[in-house]
Formats: sequence, C-alpha cells, structure tokens
Amino acid sequence: MELKHLRAFVVLAEELHFGKAAQRLCIVQSALSMQIKALEDELDVRLLERDRHKVALSETGALFLPEARATLHQALRAEQTARLSARGEIGTLRIAFVSSVLPKLLPTLIRNMHERYPLITLELKDMPTPDQVAALHDNKLDFGLIRLPVAGAGLEVCVVLEEPFVVALPDDHPLAAQALIRPADLRDYPSFVLARRYAPGFHDEMLVALKREGAQLNIAQELGEFTTMLALVAAGMGIGMIPAEAAIALPPKVVARPLELHGYRAGIGLAYTDLDNPAKRALLGVMQQCFGNAQEK
Repeated sequence: MELKHLRAFVVLAEELHFGKAAQRLCIVQSALSMQIKALEDELDVRLLERDRHKVALSETGALFLPEARATLHQALRAEQTARLSARGEIGTLRIAFVSSVLPKLLPTLIRNMHERYPLITLELKDMPTPDQVAALHDNKLDFGLIRLPVAGAGLEVCVVLEEPFVVALPDDHPLAAQALIRPADLRDYPSFVLARRYAPGFHDEMLVALKREGAQLNIAQELGEFTTMLALVAAGMGIGMIPAEAAIALPPKVVARPLELHGYRAGIGLAYTDLDNPAKRALLGVMQQCFGNAQEK
C-alpha cells in the first residue's frame, strides 16, 4: 500500500469531510476519493461509511486508524534517520582513550559533540595505546585517543594536544619549594614513570629527553596509570613524571612543578583507519574545531 493512501485515509478520518480533508492534503476531492477507494480495494475492506450527508469510520476503519498513524510515523522516522545519517548527524561511534585525557580533553570533546550532534552516541572505553592500535586495525574501534608517538601503526593520526611535563611531588618534598625542576635535580629521589607496555613511544622518548638533559632517574616502579602514580606520590612513596594534562586533578597533598626539558612535549593523537561515514567525519571536524592545533601527522 502507498503512504499517500494511508495519509489520505488518516486525514479524512480526522476531518470526516471530503472537502476539508482534500484542502488539508492540497488535492482535489476526486483525487482524494480515488486514493481512499484504491486503499480499500487493496485491503478488500470498507474503511469509511459515506453517503451524501456524512462520512464516518467503519468498525474496521476505526481499528485500522491507529495502525495507519503508526505506519506513517515510522515512515517519517525512517526518512529522518536516513537524512540525518547522510549528514553525519546520527549514529554510534566507538572511541577509546588513554586515562590522562579524562580531566579536560575528553569532556570537551563529549560536550561539543553532544551540543552539535545530540543523536550521535559515543561508546567510550579506557584503553592503553597498544590495545587501541590493535582494536583499530581489527575494526573494533572508530577512533582512539592515543599517546604519541606510535611507530609503524598504519593509522591516520591527527595530533590533538602537545603538552609539557611536570613532576608530581608530595607537598612537603624538598623539590616542592622550587618553581622549576631541572632533570639533574631528580637524581636522588625514587621516581615513577608510565610503563613501556602501555605507551612504548611515549616511554622511550621521555627517557631519552630526560637523559639528554642530564637526568639519572632512580626508577622505583613503572605503572600503568597516572592516577595510580599520583596515589603513590600522595602516600610519600616517590615522585612522578607526568604530562601536564594528567596533573589537572591532583589528589590532596600533591603538587606539580614544571620540568625543564627545553621544548620537549608529549603528544596526544586522534587515531583512525578511515573516515568512511559522515558521523566519523563529523567527529573529526569537532575535534579540529575544539583543538585548533590539531593537524595530520
């Protein structure tokens, strides 16, 4: 059955007057009569009782009316969904992230996506960089917010953030009195760093940069999360080498001081394998708009 026939029936059932219904539908009465007759013939039922003086729903027509309305509503919804999808305004995107983007970067992305594309659902998962790379290649993710650099990953990467390093310290630590910490100052203190298996490129480049600046780290432990690292710092077990964004939300009795690395900065990238649907392109556009320094690498 044709949607226009259902629409004609619903309007006529609401008006119970051929002239008024035809006017609402912007067609002539004869065309309305033909559409109703075609619908009744197709269904082999009588939906309306009519004579020269009145129009009324038949018992069958009264039962058919809510179903006709539901069908028209679903058809409209399907049309809207198709149009929204073609414009990248509806869908589901699977996004993984490293935990250090939780305080600022990720909330900014989520807020702006929701404001611009409220019908796009973001499925979020905290995941180390190597696991994200594997999941992207296996098509289990659409995007990954990863720690850079990632060597030989075969991914498209947009650099979203480059951040300096800070040293997280107990607030009563001797180095807490310094406004700026030099790498050589770290020599005598047990230190925590992010474990290599969670971000190999990040781990290696950080240690190279520290060594180049004269640091001889006394690495007490390599950890999987900056939050765990900060908890140990708060307990007075050592000091932590962390990117600045990870130091936005410090636990009580922990302070952060800039680490002088002469321009070396840690990077966060938005990684993906392709932009094969409008929703993906929409998210990339929002990311580039939110973080003006975002650029292809």
